[in-house]
Amino acid sequence: MKIKFFCPRWGAESIAWEPFLQAVKKAGYDGIEWFPYAEKEDYIQVVKLLEQYGLEYTIVMAVIHHIDGVDNYLAELERQLIDLSAVCTEHTRPLAITAQTGREFYSEEEAARCIACCEAVSRKTGIPVYQETHRNKWAFAAHAVYKQLLKNPDTPLTLDVSHWFCVSESYLHDQQPAVELAIRSARHIHARVGHCEGPQVWDPAAEEYSEALAEHLKIWDKWIQLRRESGAAYCTITPEFGPPPYLVFANRAGTPFEEQWRLNLWMKDLLQKRYENS
Repeated sequence: MKIKFFCPRWGAESIAWEPFLQAVKKAGYDGIEWFPYAEKEDYIQVVKLLEQYGLEYTIVMAVIHHIDGVDNYLAELERQLIDLSAVCTEHTRPLAITAQTGREFYSEEEAARCIACCEAVSRKTGIPVYQETHRNKWAFAAHAVYKQLLKNPDTPLTLDVSHWFCVSESYLHDQQPAVELAIRSARHIHARVGHCEGPQVWDPAAEEYSEALAEHLKIWDKWIQLRRESGAAYCTITPEFGPPPYLVFANRAGTPFEEQWRLNLWMKDLLQKRYENS
């Protein structure tokens, strides 16, 4: 099973696309993860550049602006997902779209409607749409997602457990059935290391965060094992350490972008060595 690593465009929006993609290619990534609405640009030209450099891409999205009413929100969610599915050329299309949907205060029924909307768009476009486990969204915590997965275990997830550790202020040792079901439903991983008091550690290589790193690796190890056992041809991982304010900038040697780049490359190299040689 090939493991494909994607570099986040998040945090690099001020860098011109061509030098950014050159750096991504040189660093050994297979592609990028990109939120097209974060930048005003010719989306198709970006896809052509990705083709030129032999890079793949996944899209991440959220309905950013406040919209009153669940019905209006779902209509806008559907519109944006369909629009983003068209960010492609004749030869290249996104491997998947990761969607941060709903809000943390949505009812179970409203969360289920978000899932159904994404499933409908996926069927229509042929592009998988994954639900990201993210603070502020319906999938903000393990217990909330568990309720939905018990009803619809085929719901595909982008699993970012750093959010759940932060929300729960724990490593979820007392919520293992929820974690196990989420691992089985995960189709993409956001490999950021969080801890019980925040969604991103200062540096995952620091000894003080060794427990946090180990807890994430336990989950990612199980996921990789399950994907291999399922016969998957490949799986996808985005090292997703973010820019400030996720990145606490105090006492760092480089610029915010240089430090974000360093952390994500460290995570990619760690996981590449851990899984491709196992």
